[in-house]
Amino acid sequence: MTGSVTVGFNGSPAGMTTVWWAAREAAARHLPIVLLHSWTTQPLDVPALPQEARAKRQYGLDVLRRAEAEVLHRYGDLDLSTELVEAPAADELVDRSADAALLVVGSRGHGSLASFLLGSVSLHVLGQARCPAVTVRAGDPSVDDGRGGPAAAADQDAVVVGVQEPGPGADPLLDFAFGEAASHGTPLRVVRVLPLLASLAAHPHGKLVTDPVGPFEAEEHVRLTAALTPWREKFPGTPVEERVMTGHPSQALLTAAVTGRLLVVGRPRHRPGPWRLGPVAHAALHHVPCPVAIVPHD
Repeated sequence: MTGSVTVGFNGSPAGMTTVWWAAREAAARHLPIVLLHSWTTQPLDVPALPQEARAKRQYGLDVLRRAEAEVLHRYGDLDLSTELVEAPAADELVDRSADAALLVVGSRGHGSLASFLLGSVSLHVLGQARCPAVTVRAGDPSVDDGRGGPAAAADQDAVVVGVQEPGPGADPLLDFAFGEAASHGTPLRVVRVLPLLASLAAHPHGKLVTDPVGPFEAEEHVRLTAALTPWREKFPGTPVEERVMTGHPSQALLTAAVTGRLLVVGRPRHRPGPWRLGPVAHAALHHVPCPVAIVPHD
């Protein structure tokens, strides 16, 4: 992976959770990190008065300096830079995605419910970014805040990736997921969910057998194993768990990610319309407690 880890930082205490997650990622992958703050991005699209513009620019400089000092106090070897920009945050981050290795954005608000709400900036970035993009919950309890905050629980160490169809289309997801697991020394859980109708059609007379692993599921498991073989050879030190199940993809991934430290899902690059992320990615972003990575693919 080349490029930088670029973080959209709004300056709030909740936003520091995003910064700490990104700093840990940059350190693990030996990548530079860029903290980016847009001083013009506001909740309402109202032109700022000249004196307000000066105050907002100064606020941006101040929060970037404080964040830089805190991060470097813990990660002194990081190649860290800060940028104050005038362009809207969503547009700037999408533009940066052409050269970045990873974009990191946060949720909005405080509290257990608000931390699952994604603002327009995050949704736009996740749906348009040309590189992998990760969203981190405000106050994610697994993120070490650099001041003795909690670390990930022992049972939340796996990277979970959802593979819709084994083959070349899944390579970007597997490349990112294997790299993530390898850089942090954690297991990888690969989940392949078979639609219920496909399983029904595959069984004789259109009936599901009572055995939870029927012939169709077993055949798909073989396909998944074959698709993962070159990745296992590329990352020999990464333990891999394969899961093939029948059901609703969103629910199956939510269940598999309960004990995950990161969920990786795909997004077709050229999906038209407002639902660029797709229903599975939307469900994950709004319900999975761990950070979620959205990886664009062809």
